[in-house]
Amino acid sequence: MQRIREGIHIRTMKAKRKVEEISKEDIQAFLKKNAFVLFTVCAVIVGIILGFALRPYKMTYREIKYFSFPGELLMRMLQMLVLPLLVSSLITGMAALDSKASGKMGIRAVIYYMTTTFIAVFIGILIVLIIHPGKGSKEEFGKQQTIEQVSPADAFLDLIRNMFPPNLVQACTQQFKTKYGKRSVHVTVTVNDTLFNSTNGTQEVMELTREEVIPIPGQVYGVNALGLVVFSMCFGLIIGNMKEQGQLLRDFFDSLNEAIMRLVAIIMWYAPIGILFLIAGKIVEMDDLTQMGGQLGMYTITVIIGLTIHAVIILPTLYFVITRQNPFIFIAGLLQALITALGTSSSSATLPVTFKCLEENNRIDKRITRFVLPVGATINMDGTALYEALAAIFIAQVNNMDMNFGQIITISITATAASIGAAGIPQAGLVTMVIVLTSVGLPTDDITLIIAVDWFLDRLRTTTNVLGDSIGAGIVEFLSRHELRSKDVEMGNSVLEEKERKKPYKLISQDSDFENDKHGHRESSM
Repeated sequence: MQRIREGIHIRTMKAKRKVEEISKEDIQAFLKKNAFVLFTVCAVIVGIILGFALRPYKMTYREIKYFSFPGELLMRMLQMLVLPLLVSSLITGMAALDSKASGKMGIRAVIYYMTTTFIAVFIGILIVLIIHPGKGSKEEFGKQQTIEQVSPADAFLDLIRNMFPPNLVQACTQQFKTKYGKRSVHVTVTVNDTLFNSTNGTQEVMELTREEVIPIPGQVYGVNALGLVVFSMCFGLIIGNMKEQGQLLRDFFDSLNEAIMRLVAIIMWYAPIGILFLIAGKIVEMDDLTQMGGQLGMYTITVIIGLTIHAVIILPTLYFVITRQNPFIFIAGLLQALITALGTSSSSATLPVTFKCLEENNRIDKRITRFVLPVGATINMDGTALYEALAAIFIAQVNNMDMNFGQIITISITATAASIGAAGIPQAGLVTMVIVLTSVGLPTDDITLIIAVDWFLDRLRTTTNVLGDSIGAGIVEFLSRHELRSKDVEMGNSVLEEKERKKPYKLISQDSDFENDKHGHRESSM
């Protein structure tokens, strides 16, 4: 006990001494270093205040859209950089590693993604079963809209189809999506009269026409990130194995990556203004919270509790257990990326900022961030998986349907798979919710019950997704440190060999120059 007291006293004295030693220059340096983060935090606070201050004026939809325009510009700027950043970072990341190292790293990343996603789904199911927010009657909700039906089998086949786009240019703007059409089927039925009349056996042929729903290939607008990720990873590995032949391409994509990151640095100065107007515009636009029913209120609280447990307890604990480092210092370096995710509600749009935070603030190896972050932003959706599992059981509770163990397992597996297919765009989780509900026979039109609060919960789950991707990068870097060091040693040796190879040429040229000078001197003296 005495030792503990002494330890606390020593630490207190050290902290006191440090505070006394802080100078004006130190404060200025701190403010300069953290200017982006401070501006962004202030933007969120001002945005919330401004949004609630403007609500009493009952602005029209057109006025709200004009008001939110600076925020829309930020979204467009970030989305403009996502495509070149995703392709260039993955190609350079894969090219910088050999196939053995990238294979090990890939396995570690996938194990991390699957583990955290399953944990998120488990938390979501556990929380919704404990709190039971769906108590009461369905009449509490307003009028329902109809939702387009989706077959789970077609949705999973679309996911695989999108991994291999037939046209890379088209993959930059469109994704494959199965649509449904109707066709008439003519069926010929033969009716035998001998059943009714034993004397005269005559046959009558009848033609029946019926309609059947058939899948039709279709396209939806949006970057096919999954297809581009698969192509970029394979392309990067090939360039890496080509050694000297692939050096020109490697340098090109390295320069492209660097140029995009410099553009990100410029856009970061505009980010606080954009986030301010995005948040304020959403608050002005949202429905009256006082009219929200008790069930929907409880559902919102349940989702917030689930996401908080996953983001504040599970992910930091996982980081600490594996790396033995303080996870909250690591998270502090990600603050701007998390606030950007909260403002934009898109993990893909936040990707450029996440790169900057991890590489500059947390000093994560570029070879890791270039590989882990684009893949994570595409397939690792912890927040979305948690939300989908929780929302499916909530809808079952609202409809007074008891879920058995088999159905809960089906929901957990489907929510995990559907979250992989959820594009990193705002409210993509709502689209994949159809797959989860269809898998256990729940009414898909009931998704409209939770749309009123989805804009807010979407921001929270996006923030959780970005945090999960970033902590994954930190964990994969720690586990891959030996491979990275050995690669650095190899690169160092190859650079030295190259220098040694170049030395004789320099010496020969110097000697020849010296001899030329001597010859010239002799000629002049003669």
